[in-house]
Amino acid sequence: MKIAAAQLTCVPADVRANAARAADLAAEARAQGAELVVFPELALTGYELDALAADPDLWTAADDPRLDPLRSAGIATAVNVALPTGGPRPALATVVHDADGAHVTTYAKQHLYRHEQELFRAGEDDGRFELGGIRFCLGVCYDNHFPELPGRGAADGCRVHLASSLYGTGDGIHERATVYPGIAREHGMYVVLANHVGPAGPWTGCGRSAVWAPGGALLAEADDRTASVVTASVATAAV
Repeated sequence: MKIAAAQLTCVPADVRANAARAADLAAEARAQGAELVVFPELALTGYELDALAADPDLWTAADDPRLDPLRSAGIATAVNVALPTGGPRPALATVVHDADGAHVTTYAKQHLYRHEQELFRAGEDDGRFELGGIRFCLGVCYDNHFPELPGRGAADGCRVHLASSLYGTGDGIHERATVYPGIAREHGMYVVLANHVGPAGPWTGCGRSAVWAPGGALLAEADDRTASVVTASVATAAV
């Protein structure tokens, strides 16, 4: 199976515009033969916490019609959103749809980073799903700094770890380049990182969305300035 990691520069607090941008990247990934594409953290709004706190209309459920461009792209998608929870705080969650647009699973970020704790409700359950005979687990940005999360996925037979993230041009450059190949080495999984590129709330995303093989070898990597997708093939079992 071929999997894609997407990176984009978001339009601040504009769900429809970002869904359209993401759908274009999904179409590009599909044209490259990918069956699944992963997007960065808060890909439908940008990392705009003040706007998300002020306007619940920016929160996006799995069945929100504003996701229709992505659901109809003909490729499975993992897109991270501010997800309504029925309470005063949304979750910072990745929703997964299959190539037919059916909802597969939702994973809410468990390890909220600093100021995120003031806005979001932390998740309590791990995210798993299966596609094409391959088991996947999910993490969102700061989650991936806690090895026990992907470790539980690996123990449960997951072959691929998907990470929707935001790493900036400061310390994020080093973190991006060490945390994710480290997961691949420690847990023997493929790791797919989708990162922002360009302005992202208070940061500037450093791009370089990538895929690492079990053991940590880099399979594909985007540049640090272009909205794009990169793809790599994933084996169903160790060879």
